[in-house]
Amino acid sequence: MASVMRFISLAGRRSWLYYNKNISEQIAKSTIRRTLLTSPTILNKEQAFWKLGKLNHLAIAVPDLEKATAFYRDVLGASVSEQLPLPEHGVTTVFIDLGNTKIELLHPLGEQSPIEGFLAKKPEGGMHHICIEVDDIKAAMKDLVSNKIRTLSKEPRIGAHNKPVMFLHPKDCGGVLVELEEA
Repeated sequence: MASVMRFISLAGRRSWLYYNKNISEQIAKSTIRRTLLTSPTILNKEQAFWKLGKLNHLAIAVPDLEKATAFYRDVLGASVSEQLPLPEHGVTTVFIDLGNTKIELLHPLGEQSPIEGFLAKKPEGGMHHICIEVDDIKAAMKDLVSNKIRTLSKEPRIGAHNKPVMFLHPKDCGGVLVELEEA
């Protein structure tokens, strides 16, 4: 048997939530709260003109690039790329193809490498960042900045795949360094 809960949104619209009587009223109220807090029209925000895509890769900082590459290639049997030095980012990368996504191995390149600092704190290496594709990086950046999400650079830079990338501050992303890459 269905029950109905009526509420008025923050935008002043009358709405109704139909729910199964077996579901608690608390769950129904929680659903209403989530809807009120996340609806762009209720928050008087314009609809975003960019779209979040798939997980492009997970990046792992490694102290020994040859050893890490050999593990994925020789032990796990994965397909690995050649080493790609990216001096403008201060890293040398190797990509491991997993079919549905990739792993990026990161090794310091030069004295100003951000990976050097990461490995100084965590000498054994470890998870560095995740990379998610977006269809329009400039629109994403504008929208995220308007939502008080800090970026680590003022403008996107060209990444390892020759596409524009930008990094979001981990303090604004649940403690995770997030890279966005234009698909």
